[in-house]
Amino acid sequence: MKDFELYLRKGGLAENTVRSYLYGVRFFLANYEVTMEDLLEYKSYLLDNFKPKTVNLRLQAINKYLIFNDQKELTLKFVKIQQKPFLEDVISHADYLFLKRSLKKDNNLKWHFVVWFFGATGARVSELIKLKVEHVEVGYFDIYSKGGKMRRLYIPKKLRNSCQKWLDIENRHSGYLFLNKFNQPITARGIAQQLKNYAVKYQLNTKVVYPHSFRHLFAKNFLAKYNDIALLADLMGHESIETTRIYLRKTATEQQAIIDKVVNW
Repeated sequence: MKDFELYLRKGGLAENTVRSYLYGVRFFLANYEVTMEDLLEYKSYLLDNFKPKTVNLRLQAINKYLIFNDQKELTLKFVKIQQKPFLEDVISHADYLFLKRSLKKDNNLKWHFVVWFFGATGARVSELIKLKVEHVEVGYFDIYSKGGKMRRLYIPKKLRNSCQKWLDIENRHSGYLFLNKFNQPITARGIAQQLKNYAVKYQLNTKVVYPHSFRHLFAKNFLAKYNDIALLADLMGHESIETTRIYLRKTATEQQAIIDKVVNW
């Protein structure tokens, strides 16, 4: 870390910036490994708990560290800073159902269940790839953060029963739930890319078909059905209820529909 600190100071950064970057990198190294999967998980953690400006500051810190270690290929993209009064790039419930049905109709049950698990559990992609057959059997997955906190990811009964039938047909009774063609656990990057491929195949907007989009959908649907934002914050693993409040907002499309219906003067 001393060499990295020297590298930052040679770059002419302000003292506060150096301290901030060192803090961010130390936090990352204490809780994650330097792999693409962990980097994406870290970005999800930041998005769930901090404002875009802070998220980008932390991403800038880890990107500097990756470049310093000749791992530029692992650097992460920044998020848009501007705060908008609506949720952006969230898949609609109708498109979610269409994608789920289309995959089932094509007998593509693995990806049918990938989409269903995303939409019905609010799982992060880093959590979904760790799901096991045994979790389906008990109906939940306990996630322990490296800070010692525990969050329970519940699997709804309807999804659990349908998935169990699929697993019985596949004669699978243990191990990771979602495997690639080599029978290895599928990767976060693999899921993201394949979802884009299916968006193209079924003529959906590729901007709204990505792993975190389904997490947003879960949150919006949950609040629409059961208006308990404190419970949702717990289910999502948010440290602050303020983070969860964004799901009280409408998407731009929903806002337009309301205006079209209501405003007739």
